[in-house]
Amino acid sequence: MVTIQVQSRRRHLIVIAVALAAGLLWLAPANAGPGAHGPNGEHLDAPGPAVNASGLARLPDGSVNVPKLAQRRMAIRTVLAPESEAAATVEMSGRVVMDPNASGRVQAAYSGRIEPGPIGLPVAGQSVKRGEVLAYVRYLAEPYALSAQQAQLAELRAQRQLAEMRVLRLESLEGTVPRKEIDAARSEATSLAQRERSIGGSLVAREALTAPVSGVIARADLVVGQVVEPRDVLFEVVDPARMLVESTTADAALAARVAGASLQGVPEVTLRLLGVSRSLRDGVLPITFAVGASKPGTALPLAIGQPVTVVAQSRERIKGVVLPAQAVVRNPSNEPIVWIKSGAERFIPQPVQFRPLDAGTVVVTQGLSADNRVVVQGAPLIAQIR
Repeated sequence: MVTIQVQSRRRHLIVIAVALAAGLLWLAPANAGPGAHGPNGEHLDAPGPAVNASGLARLPDGSVNVPKLAQRRMAIRTVLAPESEAAATVEMSGRVVMDPNASGRVQAAYSGRIEPGPIGLPVAGQSVKRGEVLAYVRYLAEPYALSAQQAQLAELRAQRQLAEMRVLRLESLEGTVPRKEIDAARSEATSLAQRERSIGGSLVAREALTAPVSGVIARADLVVGQVVEPRDVLFEVVDPARMLVESTTADAALAARVAGASLQGVPEVTLRLLGVSRSLRDGVLPITFAVGASKPGTALPLAIGQPVTVVAQSRERIKGVVLPAQAVVRNPSNEPIVWIKSGAERFIPQPVQFRPLDAGTVVVTQGLSADNRVVVQGAPLIAQIR
């Protein structure tokens, strides 16, 4: 009887242990084996997309999940971009140059030592007015030339003194000496005095360097005591409101097709075609554009010598989808893409081919259709989601 009770108790404990083990297995997370598939064919052993607390996530197919609240925070805007016609464009490299009618250079006419002007030496970026003295160049003669000038000065001084004494002697004999001799002596003394002053002034002469135009100092390469040579460029003065852009092209017929131009990445600036050179320079033709501000009265965000990219619009027309330039971004492979909204919270990257139209607009020639809803604002923020 006792044996039967012990066996019954053992069976009862075994049943309880099995039930506890089954419960623990049910509570433990299931780990699928390699290559396991779910009912819909999905890979159960593949890691799921990393979703942060805000719900932003990049899905395995490359698309991005952006919740509605995050879209409002990121100011994402989309449009249905229809296909249209736009002017064909040509990109040309160029640089900003000075306007010869609104700028100038200050050069030394002869060698000498630099001395500060009335208010010191100007620095780059300082505003100056036309005719304002910027600095002085003190003449420096060679020792032999200096000694020759000093000897000539001493000789002229002695001759002047003798001429003045002769004038005084003749004037004391006025009435007995012909008048013409007295006048000749006076004229000789005056001539010798002028020559003496001229030679003496040359020994201590200095040249005043003045601003050729009103504007801003673009270049200043001087310090007090510096010795300069003739034709050295000492200052460059430019008008910050008047500049030119010089671009180059190998197409001699391009000028006849240009309908307008702009600077890539600089929407604050407008360009106006001035002319095309008819002679090659280093194998290309220079094209000159006048630079203006989009808003009158604002300063140009350019500097002399700055390299720029000129986008010239030709009279030819091309078909495509016109979008803001900020709608086109780069994927990790450095390919140009746009983001297409395929659902309420899903955005798909679409590789495209495009051409710039102006500083703020591009035309997508391949990769989009008329029913695509394209992100035109906030695309760089979507591309940063990982």
